[in-house]
Order: sequence, then C-alpha cells, then structure tokens
Amino acid sequence: MFSGMNYVYEVYKERSFSKAAENLYISQPALSAMIKKVESKVGMPLFDRSTTPIQLTDCGKRYIKTAERIMDLEDEFAYYVGNLHELRTGHLSVGGSYLFSSFIFPPIIAKFRERYPHVKVSLFEGHTPLLEQKLFAGELDIIIDNYLLDEAVYERRFFMEEHLLLAVPASFESNKKAVKYQLSVEDIRGNVHLEPAFPGVPLWKFKTEPFVVLRAHNDTRERVEAICRRAEVQLNYSLKLNQLLTTYHLTEYGMGASFVSDTVVKSLPPDGQIIYYKIDDPEAVREVYLYFRKNKYLTKSMTEFMKLALPEMI
Repeated sequence: MFSGMNYVYEVYKERSFSKAAENLYISQPALSAMIKKVESKVGMPLFDRSTTPIQLTDCGKRYIKTAERIMDLEDEFAYYVGNLHELRTGHLSVGGSYLFSSFIFPPIIAKFRERYPHVKVSLFEGHTPLLEQKLFAGELDIIIDNYLLDEAVYERRFFMEEHLLLAVPASFESNKKAVKYQLSVEDIRGNVHLEPAFPGVPLWKFKTEPFVVLRAHNDTRERVEAICRRAEVQLNYSLKLNQLLTTYHLTEYGMGASFVSDTVVKSLPPDGQIIYYKIDDPEAVREVYLYFRKNKYLTKSMTEFMKLALPEMI
C-alpha cells in the first residue's frame, strides 16, 4: 500500500502529474498508472483530479500524513544505522574467566572505550560452561577462553599461548633438590621458560609435598592429571578449589604447591615467597582464543574490538 508512496508524495508536492513525472524521470502515463495501482490497493482515490491544480481527497490527506511518518522513521533508522557504522552508538558484551576478566580484557576494553566512547561495553565473568551458555544464547558477543569449544558451533581467533608452571612455596624443603630448575618472576617475564634448552623439573622431586589443585572437570586439572600420568607420579592433593587464582594465593601463603599459568605470574605483582619451575610436557602448553557464534552477524563493534585485541587482523 505504501510501496509507491514516493510517487504519491511527488504528485502531492507538485500538485501536477506532469511536473511530478518530470521530477521522477518517468513518463506521465507511467506515473498515472503507478498512482492508480496505489489507489487500487487503498480502495479509494487519493487525488481529486477534477480540480486545477490537483487536490488531495480526505483519504489522500491521511495517506500523506502516514507517508510522512514512515519517511521520518526511515530517516531515523538511517541515522541509527549510520551511527552504528561509525560506532557512535551500540553495545558490546564480552566475557571471560576471573583471570582473563581481571588481567587480559581490561586494557583492551580501555583502548576500545578511548577510541569509541559512545559504544557501551559490558564485561561478564564466569566459568567456561556458563560463558559458553551465554555465548550460544546471544547474551555475549565474544568470550576469551583456553578451553576448546565446538568448532561446528563457534568461530575462534587465536589470541595467545600460555604455559603451565609449577609454583612451590620457597619454604618447602623439596626446592633444595631442584635448584638448577628454578625460575624467578623476572625469568618468566623474560620467557626463559620458553627456551627449549631450559630444563623442565622432574615432578617426583615434589611428590611428598602438599598440593592445592582445581576440582575435576576443569581444563587445568585435566592437563595436570595427564602430566602426572606421563610422569608416573602420584601427587599429594591436600585441597581442591574452583579458581586458579585461589590456588596461587594459597601457594603464596605456603599452604601447598600448585600449577599456574605464566599468564598469572606475568599479571600479578612479584612474590619472592614462590619458586617457579618449567613443566616439560605437551599438556603444559595451551592456546587461548577469542570465540564468537558461527554464522552470527559480525557487528562493527565486534570487528573493531577484535582488531584491538588481535593487531594482526588490521
């Protein structure tokens, strides 16, 4: 009914079929046919053709008012789309575990907000199953995780590689048997542990010490179990917790050795009460990805955020 409103509106403005046809670059018969088609859909005439200049009927007046409202809405929507394209408005939801939400996302979000101050960014913190649930439901646009999600459902972009380390309280006697394997915070920040020539510590040297580990069904715990099986070592688990950072903090207080990622060590202030060791096992290396739903419309906000997070995308 309003698909031909631009033709009707041009006739209304010019009060003449001939002038309107000229403005529209079509013939007058073609314009008349188009107007009659619209009037047929409406069910009554829009113009009183018996007057000079041509006038609107009562129905025509209501049609024009409605058409003007539609055009205003179209202009408003076009303005909104333009703002979205220029990132002068919009919303972005990202999520990660406590570690990534605390230390990895904040500087990226800060840069994004500095560049696009009108885009609202929300950050959600949670464990992997909850993050995946919200990503699948569309409540989150992007998540960061070191767990491998289903490639049939999610697109992923490589973010970084991280390495599991053994963190041992400096007070533990076992450290005396592993002096040549020891690493400081400065060594880890300098990536000494990534040098192939630097030796990984034999885990059996610490088999009598208490360990604080994550509970089952966690990527870090599964990797630790695989590492121990390969090393043929049964460790003494004294505490089982939910957060990697909690195990690390308990190690700081001398309550047990733990397995932490080099991301944690590089992100937190140095602690002289902990000695670190390289773990020479394939399971000690894992990749961290940015994930988003497969076949999801990639908004400009998502694209620009990932460009800041992954400079190689630029």
